[in-house]
Amino acid sequence: MGMNKAGLLWTLLLLATASVYSQQLEVTDAFLEKWTNSKTYLMEVAAAMPSEKYDYAPTERQMTFEQQLRHIDANINWIGSSYFDMPSVPLSETLSKQELVNALSNTFDNLAKAVEKLTQEDLKTVKPFFAGPKSNLQLLNLLQDHVTHHRGQLIVYLNLCEVAAPVYSGW
Repeated sequence: MGMNKAGLLWTLLLLATASVYSQQLEVTDAFLEKWTNSKTYLMEVAAAMPSEKYDYAPTERQMTFEQQLRHIDANINWIGSSYFDMPSVPLSETLSKQELVNALSNTFDNLAKAVEKLTQEDLKTVKPFFAGPKSNLQLLNLLQDHVTHHRGQLIVYLNLCEVAAPVYSGW
């Protein structure tokens, strides 16, 4: 029993479509797994610092612990709302430690929801960016890199305040 030409064409089309869909899922799934783990690790870092130390900065020219967290949140909001159809939810000026951690967690979740909607073509789309044109995939990588950079600074702050940093879990 052989397959007719129409059946073969449909089978090939189905396999090609499944392959493209699978590649898209692999990229977004990989980002979302890393993003979720990065969020979890940052929340642990934020929780480790006592609230009375949230105004700590190693030098006058550096941001405080709280300002670092706010900066991470602002960057996710800016890129997420400017490039990924994410609602921007700016932080209130006066937040308790727990309110700030909760708001930052929600910002991570909002970006994840926006990323879940992206297609393979969306990831390839190039957009103007202050550092030169970037694809959406590059912008997602920049977001992750930015969080990692500032989280690293926060870990130094913890160590300088003699607060034990959480075990790395951002895989």
